[in-house]
Amino acid sequence: MNNLNQIAKEIRKLTLKCINSFGSGHIGGSLSIADVLTVLYFDVMNIDPKDPKKENRDRLVVSKGHAGPVVYATLAHRGYFPEEELVTLNQIGTNLPSHCDMNKVIGVDMTTGSLGQGISCAVGIALGSKIKKDNAYIYSIIGDGESQEGQVWEAMMFAANKKLDNLIAFLDYNHLQIDGTVEEVNDCGSMEQRFESFGWDTYSIDGHDIELIKTTIEKAKLVKDKPHMIVLNTLKGKGVSFIENVPDKNHSMPITNEDLEKALEELK
Repeated sequence: MNNLNQIAKEIRKLTLKCINSFGSGHIGGSLSIADVLTVLYFDVMNIDPKDPKKENRDRLVVSKGHAGPVVYATLAHRGYFPEEELVTLNQIGTNLPSHCDMNKVIGVDMTTGSLGQGISCAVGIALGSKIKKDNAYIYSIIGDGESQEGQVWEAMMFAANKKLDNLIAFLDYNHLQIDGTVEEVNDCGSMEQRFESFGWDTYSIDGHDIELIKTTIEKAKLVKDKPHMIVLNTLKGKGVSFIENVPDKNHSMPITNEDLEKALEELK
C-alpha cells in the first residue's frame, strides 16, 4: 500500500501543476478523490492503457465532471498519454478541457459536467454490460452537492430495480459545494441511509484510507443482485493545508507559481 500512497501523492502533484498551468481551476474536489482514483486505476480496474478501447474493460464515469484535472493527471500517470500534456489544460486547441470529455481525452469513458447525468450514464453502461455478459465492472464517482439533483435518484431506483451488482459507485462526501456546505444548501440527511433506502448495498468509510477503499470494493463484489455505493468521507482539498483551510473558496481557486511551490513542498 505504500506504493499506492506514493502514487496518490504524485497524482496530487500533477493535478496542481495542471491547474497552475491555466492559473486556476477546480482544485478542492479534485484533490479529494485522488485516493480512490489511485486505487481504481493502479490496482482494481481491468484496463490497458495500450488498448484503451478494449471491449471487456472496466469503466469509470466521473459524474462530478469538474474534477477533470485529477482524472487527467491519473490517466497520464497511468500511461494513457504523456504527462507533459497536462500543462495544456483549457488552452486553445487542447485535448484537455476543464470537464471530462470522452471525445478528446484518451481513457475517459463518458463526457460529464452537467451534474446528475454521469451516474445515469454509468447505470446504462452497467445494464449494457449485463446484457453483453462481458463480466466488466462499472465504477462511478458522484459529488455530494450533485446528489441534490433529482436525476441521481432516478438512476438509483433504476439500478436497484435492475439488480446491477456490476455497478460500484462512490460518493465524494466532503460536505462542501460551490455555494456553501451541503447541509446549508440542501441537506440530504444521512447519505448512507438514503442510498440503503433506495436498495443499494452501502458502505461508509474514510475516503483517504487507500487500503480500506480497496478492501471495501472487494467486500462489495461479494454482494449479489444489488448495486453498490461506497460513501467516501473526504476532505475537500486533501493533501495541501492552505487549500484544505479555505472551504468557501476551494471549489475553484487560483494556483499561482508561489502556491504551486508551497504545495509541492508539502507533498514531498
